[in-house]
Amino acid sequence: MSVLASIIEGVREDLAARRLPMGQLQEALETAPTVRDCLPFLISSEMSVIAEVKRSSPSKGALAPITDPAGLAAQYEEAGAHVVSVLTEQRRFGGSLADLDAVRKAIELPILRKDFMVDEYQFLEARAHAADIVLLIVAALSRSQLKDFYDLSCELGMASLIEVHTAQELESAMEISPRMIGINSRNLKTLDVDTRAFADLIPQIPVEIIRVAESGISTRSDVQAAQSAGATVILVGEALVKSGDPISAMQELLGRR
Repeated sequence: MSVLASIIEGVREDLAARRLPMGQLQEALETAPTVRDCLPFLISSEMSVIAEVKRSSPSKGALAPITDPAGLAAQYEEAGAHVVSVLTEQRRFGGSLADLDAVRKAIELPILRKDFMVDEYQFLEARAHAADIVLLIVAALSRSQLKDFYDLSCELGMASLIEVHTAQELESAMEISPRMIGINSRNLKTLDVDTRAFADLIPQIPVEIIRVAESGISTRSDVQAAQSAGATVILVGEALVKSGDPISAMQELLGRR
């Protein structure tokens, strides 16, 4: 079993344990805050940042305890982040919907729910917890699921970050006419990182689509390489949470210090 398949198996088990009756979920949806449109935020700078609240990862293990996810998100907002990503997968990333709730109350920026979205319920759940953006991982979905989940996200008012790792996955992503594509330099099936994926795949994405570079970004030179490949957004978690000073770390990545 690949790492991705193992993670998804756990996600399904955890979802079955917390699934609410649809009536109760519908009530939460009706009172959820209005969606914040992320696109104006992500096109407002030459290089925009999605800063991530991330405690651990399957490849690196524990990264940072993050006892106050709301406080960390507030620092990201102060540092000039354009979107905050919150990991909600529990087993491998140490996240939760409680983190999402706490961050939503603390900041005005759009929020990405970062999880392995494989069930329609998760999209309703994301919106009920006031997510503005969801992640769709092409490697985790069939083509029909990708289309159906993308359409569902749109119906709920949420944006979707479509994540790909290969040219074949990018081809599948383009079929749904996305507004935002992320190139993940980490192969989720093996956890290997190869930042050459940025140079190989980002130039293939039309310029009218927001192009996000994900994983493997920890230095100013990494940002510059992603930008040279055509990325207009970077998604960064590990480098910020491990820095001890996320504000300075973000400024350094952006060449502002």
